[in-house]
Amino acid sequence: MEIANRITVDEKVRFGKPVIKGTRVPVDLIMGKLAGGMTYEEVMAEYDIEREDILAALDYAARHLSDEEVRAVG
Repeated sequence: MEIANRITVDEKVRFGKPVIKGTRVPVDLIMGKLAGGMTYEEVMAEYDIEREDILAALDYAARHLSDEEVRAVG
């Protein structure tokens, strides 16, 4: 099931984690690689995905973070 542009979930693929459509590459893996310093080009070559896939993963992650609430306890 496509849950966002270029992002799908299927309980039979990566335990239902969001992945790049048509692959087994999870969105969180892409975020981790970029956060670890890999360039778009390195991620694209390593996982055989396109720039648009990376941008879709970033958009998906940003949307989910925008819904997150953090409450200070003190």
